Amino acid sequence: MAATPLTTPQTPLLQKTHQSHAFLKPKTTFHCRTSPKPFSISCSSTIQDRPSLQSQSQDRVFNFAAGPATLPENVLLKAQAELYNWRGSGMSVMEMSHRGKDFRSIIEKAEADLRALLNVPEYYAVLFLQGGATTQFASVPLNLCQPDDTVDYLVTGSWGDKAFKEAKKYCKPKVVWNGKSENYVRVPSFDGLELSPNAKYLHICANETIYGVEFKNYPVPGNPNGVLVADMSSNFCSKPVDVTKFGLIYAGAQKNVGPSGVCIVIVRKDLIGNAQEITPVMLDYKIHADNNSLYNTPPCYGIYMCGLVFEDLLEQGGLEEVEKKNEKKAGILYNAIDESKGFYRCPVEKSVRSLMNVPFTLEKSELEAEFLKEAEKEKMVQLKGHRSVGGMRASIYNAMPLAGVERLVSFMKDFQAKHA
Repeated sequence: MAATPLTTPQTPLLQKTHQSHAFLKPKTTFHCRTSPKPFSISCSSTIQDRPSLQSQSQDRVFNFAAGPATLPENVLLKAQAELYNWRGSGMSVMEMSHRGKDFRSIIEKAEADLRALLNVPEYYAVLFLQGGATTQFASVPLNLCQPDDTVDYLVTGSWGDKAFKEAKKYCKPKVVWNGKSENYVRVPSFDGLELSPNAKYLHICANETIYGVEFKNYPVPGNPNGVLVADMSSNFCSKPVDVTKFGLIYAGAQKNVGPSGVCIVIVRKDLIGNAQEITPVMLDYKIHADNNSLYNTPPCYGIYMCGLVFEDLLEQGGLEEVEKKNEKKAGILYNAIDESKGFYRCPVEKSVRSLMNVPFTLEKSELEAEFLKEAEKEKMVQLKGHRSVGGMRASIYNAMPLAGVERLVSFMKDFQAKHA
């Protein structure tokens, strides 16, 4: 049987539909020939407007994943609307040349909005790179020091420890403090740290995603000419930060500001250009700075999504307002844990509890599987703790709405009442 549709994706009807980004249920008539009699089949349907945000929200879960993580719904809807034909360009961002004027406008606006959010001075470069934050475990020592140089690492969790171990391949790192013996539940007093007087930099992980430990203030390197380096992957753009306290900040985008595959580096320009000879070209900050982050095809769509998130954060009133919302969400959840009379427990010292990642355990560990199963029935997913520590973990990044935290707390109270 041969079938010839009377409409194709190139017909005016469908072109108009795509351009207006409506949801389409095709109306197509087929003329079909079989032996001995011809007949036709007509399938009727309607073109519907895009579902409202409210109806879409009802279809979505509350995603408490540590990363890749939930994204703002209005950002997703804008990306959806622009996916097929970006602002009249006739193509998707995914189809654009990274050196064309359209994508240049996207990356330039993303950088400008990020600079506005964090008040990044002109003497810092902003780089959008491939490879995720773990690639920076090698990139930082390769770019900031030489093989015989000393560097300091303050280790408050797994990611700081991984960064230290990677640095051992490229320089002479020293651990000035490690919280592993206490199961990473605190940040030390900075006064007692034995910092190296000649260290090129002091490295910290500003928020440890697995253990839920967050720096509320920052140490100063022991070397007056050294710089502070921070992995801010899981609390990037969650609150205001004085960028000038750091020589370099890096962050994987997939926690708070975009999809996986993009790493953002903010680095003082005078630190660029002294990379070790063995540094691969893709890890050399100077190459990327000289090419405005366009060297060797960057993760274009990821950068576009980051740009939409930065724009959204500015529209919310900036990071001061974002921090207030995050403090409110975290406060509600931590209060529920602390007021549960031990049914739920968070091991982290209260003064350094993360606003982004809330780990907790159940007094009766045998109930954990049931807790996760019942939570998923209530459209709350990815609450299982990291495989290295177990328990539960609720990641409540910028895009997690207050309603998601409130539903989790209500569920936790109901679950406790059922099993206490």
